[in-house]
Amino acid sequence: MEFVRYAEHAAVLVNASLADREDVEELLHNRDWLIPHIVDRDPSALRRIQRELRPVFEASARGDETGVVSRLNALLDRHPITPYIAGHDALSWHLHVSNRSSSVAELLIAEALMGLATLICDLDALRLGVCRASGCADVFVDTSPNHSRRYCSDRCSSRANVAAYRARRKAEALEAAERSA
Repeated sequence: MEFVRYAEHAAVLVNASLADREDVEELLHNRDWLIPHIVDRDPSALRRIQRELRPVFEASARGDETGVVSRLNALLDRHPITPYIAGHDALSWHLHVSNRSSSVAELLIAEALMGLATLICDLDALRLGVCRASGCADVFVDTSPNHSRRYCSDRCSSRANVAAYRARRKAEALEAAERSA
């Protein structure tokens, strides 16, 4: 699996509602084969990693590379990862994270951490962000070529741009009214 996708899964994990088993099932909607392996402690383990991963994204959004790396290293120390090589022939070898554990949460945590660590090493530590749209606190992975992403989704970007446009128009109208008065 491409580790950028694992990093993007980390953002989805941080943004997910994980109150109960059904929420974990929803998180795994495109990975049906994992659903039967969900155990009772998975929702709480995933909520805990959400709280631990959010500061990594926040540090990156602040431009704190050292904070990103130190926080992620602390998580890697607490959650050891076992990668393995998969593929069908010499042209398709690639790394995956082992799912030998009995817990879906442990697999998702390992994937998230491996993805974020690889992303940071391959791109840089400031490729993670927190949405700048008013009222949104979702996190995202910025894979744009010029490191320009500021919003978690097109929807938030559009809302922010429309709000900025309206604010400019209102300011222009007030300024024009003041000049004519």
